[in-house]
Amino acid sequence: MKDVKQVVKDKYGQIARQNGGSSCCGSKDATELAYSVMADDYTGLKGYAQDADLSLGCGLPTQFAMIMPGQTVVDLGSGAGNDCFVARAETGENGRVIGVDFTPDMLAKARENAKKLGYTNVEFVEGDIENLPLEDNLADVIVSNCVLNLVPDKVKAFSETYRVLQPGGHISVSDIVLEGDLPEGLKHDAAMYAGCVASAIQMKDYLAMVQEAGFIDMRIQKKKPIVLPEELLDQYLDADAKARFNKDQGIYSITLFARKAAESCCGG
Repeated sequence: MKDVKQVVKDKYGQIARQNGGSSCCGSKDATELAYSVMADDYTGLKGYAQDADLSLGCGLPTQFAMIMPGQTVVDLGSGAGNDCFVARAETGENGRVIGVDFTPDMLAKARENAKKLGYTNVEFVEGDIENLPLEDNLADVIVSNCVLNLVPDKVKAFSETYRVLQPGGHISVSDIVLEGDLPEGLKHDAAMYAGCVASAIQMKDYLAMVQEAGFIDMRIQKKKPIVLPEELLDQYLDADAKARFNKDQGIYSITLFARKAAESCCGG
């Protein structure tokens, strides 16, 4: 697990130091391809800040998060601050936005962006999603974009997410999941092109972990296939296998809503 975390930290540190974006665990040469198969377009969202958009996401969780004015929002794996700044546009000057990331270079970039934008109610803290440096029952809403699928101990990550969420609060998270078993060679190569697919798990297992953490009212807000390049599929699959892959197997981006139950007024 330490090795996986170090690889992710090193890669994201490298991306933060580059001019412009890169793919999630892809090489700089694969940026354009990775963006085309992974990322959604943020440019139309209120609060969008170009300098904070490194093309690392696989969805638009803040668009679906139903953030209300004055709420406290936590972004897990906040990167250069893209989702935090969109969330800040929703929660307003009286709200609070906290980004959590474990990559020092990303944190520095996010803080620089917040300073340039003049935001005083957006903060970035260094921390591990498996052991969040935040108090219990803090957030009204928690968002995350293509990050939880990177975490080695997802059970612990969802448990920590649940702990930090207020009773009655909810999450909106975008992540990469799998349906059907992928050939090992393809799974390894796809990590370069489609956002660390090697760390992704089956969708049914992902949803089971969320439920086991205590979340209720789970629903998929959006699901989109990650379409891998034909030249990549041709390296590992013959025509019949490729047809089966396209029909019964695949890599998907999902945006998931789930809620923490409100406390009973009378206890018990």
